[in-house]
Amino acid sequence: MALWAGRFSKEIDETVNAFNSSIAFDARMYKHDVQGSIAHATMLGKCGIISEEDSEIIIKGLKEILSDIESGKLEFDPNAEDIHMFIEAELTKRYGDVGKRLHTSRSRNDQVALDLRLYLRDEITEVREMVHKLCEVLITLAEKNTETVMPGYTHLQRAQPITFAHHLMAYVQMFIRDLGRLDDTAKRMNVCPLGSGALAGTTYNIDRTMTAELLGFDAPMANSLDGVSDRDYCIELANTLSIIMMHLSRFSEEVVLWCSWEFKFIELDDAYATGSSIMPQKKNPDITELIRGKTARVYGDLNTLLTMMKGLPLAYNKDMQEDKEAIFDAVDTVKLCVNTFIPMMETLTVNAENMRAAAAKGFINATDCADYLVKKGMPFRDAYKISGTLVAECISKGLTLETLPIEEYKKMTELFDEDVYEAISLETCVKGRLSQGGPSPKAVAVQIELAKKQLEE
Repeated sequence: MALWAGRFSKEIDETVNAFNSSIAFDARMYKHDVQGSIAHATMLGKCGIISEEDSEIIIKGLKEILSDIESGKLEFDPNAEDIHMFIEAELTKRYGDVGKRLHTSRSRNDQVALDLRLYLRDEITEVREMVHKLCEVLITLAEKNTETVMPGYTHLQRAQPITFAHHLMAYVQMFIRDLGRLDDTAKRMNVCPLGSGALAGTTYNIDRTMTAELLGFDAPMANSLDGVSDRDYCIELANTLSIIMMHLSRFSEEVVLWCSWEFKFIELDDAYATGSSIMPQKKNPDITELIRGKTARVYGDLNTLLTMMKGLPLAYNKDMQEDKEAIFDAVDTVKLCVNTFIPMMETLTVNAENMRAAAAKGFINATDCADYLVKKGMPFRDAYKISGTLVAECISKGLTLETLPIEEYKKMTELFDEDVYEAISLETCVKGRLSQGGPSPKAVAVQIELAKKQLEE
């Protein structure tokens, strides 16, 4: 018999029950349901709403149920409507009328809202730890490659010389911002909905502040309607997770490119690549391709939540049951992707020679050639035009700026001298970019130290 029986003259249809049931996916919140119920029972006893003795029995029973679930002694009933009713029914089965007192001054509406906040609060902590670890791995890799010259790109065209470390630290900063977004989300969701009741609070003299404190929340939610109908925290978390996936997807796309024979900047460890069923020479960066694909999945979860909530009047509606599968999937997917990306980055091999060779062939020192003339007094626009003309001359003759004879330089202007070759060498170009945030080894060293401090905060 359903715990909400009384109003109804017959049992719910089996097909409808299966359709209505959420235990298949919300069972994962069993720890948090027990945690919330223990806090609720504690408050009921302290406030004299139920006896202290009954409160203690309920708490004892809840701890027993938790232990039995974790040991495998107690299995979830697939016919139960949800994890909340399953646990309450099991408590009542074991302790009779005492178990029936647990739900005093509580609705499933505020119970569900509480459990989901508790669960996601823990999940945010886990995701944060993973992203933090990823940052550490990337910083370690950057420290080894502060002088590894590579082309920087715009429009996927070779643009200016940078270092591999500089490139990696760009992603570190992205992921550090993701950590901030996770922290912001966790802060905003750390208010307690329990005590909101179904929507209008309760006539019992409960202590919502006590319950909030017992569960580690900053405060009770200020409005009972908002307490049961808000899913902002799910949407905000899904948005943050989507941004994390976007960053991972961008990085993955670059790994895919870098692994190709057209680039060959890196090589993935064999443990983090796959082969072909027909082409024996293939080594495919499948992990990164899957991350790109799974990014769309997390975006879909965000859109599911936004679409689900957009037309709902206050307060609780059954539509909101769909929040869990979407946000659970988003969290699970991000954890899976980050957890796989970390060891892949730890074990990859950097092909510094190929990176430098690519940098040497793309005329990415053309800006430095123009800057050379500017430093000798020529207006930048004139210097820019001369540098571009020299590039065109090199292309027509199959040369590079480094191999173009000095005579050709002097035909453009007598400001050129032999020192131009030093000025446009890739190493000089990189080391000379000392501006804050730039690619020089000194500038990148500052970025690395800053990132380490940011991760300590």
